[in-house]
Amino acid sequence: MKGLIKFEEVAMLAFSAWLFSTTGYAWYWFWVFLLAPDLSMIGYLAGPRIGAWLYNFFHHKALGLFLIFGGWFALAPMITAVGIVLFGHSSMDRAFGYGLKFQDDFKHTHLGWIGKGDV
Repeated sequence: MKGLIKFEEVAMLAFSAWLFSTTGYAWYWFWVFLLAPDLSMIGYLAGPRIGAWLYNFFHHKALGLFLIFGGWFALAPMITAVGIVLFGHSSMDRAFGYGLKFQDDFKHTHLGWIGKGDV
């Protein structure tokens, strides 16, 4: 089952890359900014509670979808592109086993513990 779910996440990442190619921006910008949402980990400098909240905010697929549709309806292609990158990044993370974070430990995710064989 885990393999099937990882395949699904990889498919969503691939779909995001294709969707980005329809925005009119150069295709390579998708790959340049794909790791940008991980800057949200800086929040962990303020503690695990704030770090988990900030990380989860920028890694929640609903935020990406909200920006995609919001940008599309508002005719704001930059916002749409940012949403596509966020959605693709979240899919990539989940394919690698990195889920949304609990507040007790960075390695404790909704997919299990990172590095303990659960993911």
